[in-house]
Amino acid sequence: MAHRFDPKKAHKLDNPARRKLLPPEEILAPLAIGGRDDVADIGVGLGYFAIPAAKMTRGTVYGVDVEPQMLGLLKTKAAEAGVVNIEPILSDAENISLPDASVDKVFCSLVLHELANLEKGLAEIRRILRPGGKLLVLEWEKKETESGPPVEERIDAMDLETGIQAFGFLTRVIRPNPNHYIILGE
Repeated sequence: MAHRFDPKKAHKLDNPARRKLLPPEEILAPLAIGGRDDVADIGVGLGYFAIPAAKMTRGTVYGVDVEPQMLGLLKTKAAEAGVVNIEPILSDAENISLPDASVDKVFCSLVLHELANLEKGLAEIRRILRPGGKLLVLEWEKKETESGPPVEERIDAMDLETGIQAFGFLTRVIRPNPNHYIILGE
């Protein structure tokens, strides 16, 4: 299994350089969150994407993370932002503690490469999505970059796209910058 993100480095998840490279609203735009969409942010961290997503919907944003410390930071950040529709969920991505067909959109940011069993994680995402739901995955390009996990732990975009398609998604790859890729699954 790849190493998991260290909560002691949470400060790296929200800084001006990251906001320039990965502007949350722009990254989330292909999901078209709105209305009363219920959203699951798998590997929510401190809410870098969940808080903007919560501002786009009157539904619930489920912030799923395996680290209790990250969920504590999420609660603090959400309160500071005046966001009240985020529900923290302590759970790993291979056994998501949400009912079947419970969300309209799923977002995974830089977390799938950490899974011990990627196929099981993708199956869980499919399980919690309602019919017609959308998935957006943000991952590291499989190349050397200044930051991020070791190259050998990263997932090649075509391999991940094929894995997502195996669960019945029609996919599109988007490259927001030279270091990352997005796969949109519908």
